[in-house]
Amino acid sequence: MFGLHFNSLIELVRTFSDEQTCILYLEEMRWNGNPISPFDPASKVYKCAGNKYKCKNTGLYFNAKTNTLFDNTKIELQKWFMGIWLVCSHKKGISSHQLAKDIDVTQKTAWFMLQRIRNCFDIENNSELENEVEADETFIGGKNKNRHASKKVENSQGRSFKDKTPVLGMVERKGKLVAKVVKSTSSEHLTPELVKVIKDTATLYTDEWYGYNQIGKIYNRLYVKHNDNQFVDGKIYTNTIEGFWSLLKRGIVGIYHFVSRKHLQYYIDEFVFRYNTRTFESESSRFNHFLCNVGNKRLKYHVLIAD
Repeated sequence: MFGLHFNSLIELVRTFSDEQTCILYLEEMRWNGNPISPFDPASKVYKCAGNKYKCKNTGLYFNAKTNTLFDNTKIELQKWFMGIWLVCSHKKGISSHQLAKDIDVTQKTAWFMLQRIRNCFDIENNSELENEVEADETFIGGKNKNRHASKKVENSQGRSFKDKTPVLGMVERKGKLVAKVVKSTSSEHLTPELVKVIKDTATLYTDEWYGYNQIGKIYNRLYVKHNDNQFVDGKIYTNTIEGFWSLLKRGIVGIYHFVSRKHLQYYIDEFVFRYNTRTFESESSRFNHFLCNVGNKRLKYHVLIAD
């Protein structure tokens, strides 16, 4: 990974001490010395005064922030860089309240910044998996027994998800992980997601849930019987993906406390990004990897809060 290397937040702040330094670094990460027009990638580009460029084919002006999560922002890039560093390096994430205090913005601004950042995390949640792959589902939402009597949901025990959101996770052993919100844990909704991500030559490890029965016709599927208290049978287990579920749920409960069904995929993408970049040599490598992939990722506030 090219780019500068820094080992702490204080080093990042010292490195990016002003807006111009941040702009030049963003240009390096996005274009590596060869500016590309966001309006017509094939067009010739002219350098203009300041940090502006002009697209020859369209006649439009742009800079390194155009059509990225930084587009049209009034927040200094130094604060954006600090926010990216913090959310990428904290194992369980950072709340908008804490980020607001750390970079001196309002909580509403911090929340919008974090959602814009999370909107870029899906770059690591679209891998193709092969070899040995574990698949499992979980449900995100509070436990009914912990709710006040007036807020309890009837018939929500077991795999009922009237008050929860089902999520499917797939992880290649010693490789990448993919996790997606699904409509249900039936084969109708699990099978398309599995086929989309996992190569048909892979060996698939699951539990005995009937939602995976149909997929057994496509893959070499082996499973453990959790209902019979069987969790490991040689190489047959789903402990890797279950470990990720534990991290995800602890993060949601301990840091975010509540995540709506509407925005849940953003948070899952965040945890998947950190998991899939866990082998990077340093936090700065993860930070640089993120900055290289912010193009075409602008998220507008009215879109974010729309029903």
